Amino acid sequence: MTDLNTKPLKNAKALIIDMDGVLWHGSRPLPGIDEFFSTLREIKIPFVLATNNASATPGQYVAKLAGMGVEVGVDEILTSGMATASWLAQSRIPGNTRVYAVGEAGLVEPLLEQGFTLACSHKEGDDWHADVVIVGKDETLTWDKLATATLNLNAGAEFIGTNADTTLPMELGVSHGNGAILAALIAATGKQPTIIGKPEPILYQQALSKLEVSPQEVVAIGDRLETDILGAIRAGIRSLMVLTGVSGKDDLQQADYQPDWVLSDIRAVTEVLRAGA
Repeated sequence: MTDLNTKPLKNAKALIIDMDGVLWHGSRPLPGIDEFFSTLREIKIPFVLATNNASATPGQYVAKLAGMGVEVGVDEILTSGMATASWLAQSRIPGNTRVYAVGEAGLVEPLLEQGFTLACSHKEGDDWHADVVIVGKDETLTWDKLATATLNLNAGAEFIGTNADTTLPMELGVSHGNGAILAALIAATGKQPTIIGKPEPILYQQALSKLEVSPQEVVAIGDRLETDILGAIRAGIRSLMVLTGVSGKDDLQQADYQPDWVLSDIRAVTEVLRAGA
């Protein structure tokens, strides 16, 4: 672990940037977000905003950032919902696969775009049977959704989680994440899900493909040791942790792996980028 104030970022031709806890808490932007992005545009560093949060679509993230005074394109967004749909399309034939999705538009839309058929709730008709159950962050979660997922999993459906984050930073503090939903289904079925998002390398690998750069030329910026940083390590990417999200200095002292650099917040990252430009 190195303080970037003493060791500058070198050979950083692109960035993979987490959002929750790095750019905002809930709907509240963190200080310096506008200057950070204007600096990236000015010094011409391409980036992908790669998040484990599968609830929102790329268009919704673009709108959220626009409301914070930042302009990005949908092609600069990669969510775990998108990554999950793409990954599943490589292992199954979409037209022959029925999916029950516990999630919001950020998961449902990529699945439909890939050509998967979505199963309904067990209370909406007889068409609830699915080959695969996928679980993402869902603020509309109900008992019926959990029941339909459980019924399908107990009947042999494949179990996939967009991510396993147990917590999520919000305006008022830290709340539960998608891992809490997965925990309920694990308890009910005894089955373990395949995880697509960080710390698994799949999301980072898809981001690298979008950026068309090698892992050695990228730096991943995140706030969470057990997902953002560990995922970068598994993908062979250097990492920078900011202290505005879930993980703090105490976590760094206890971890058996470390980010390459640690900075206080996105404003400090901007200063380093400008100094090295």
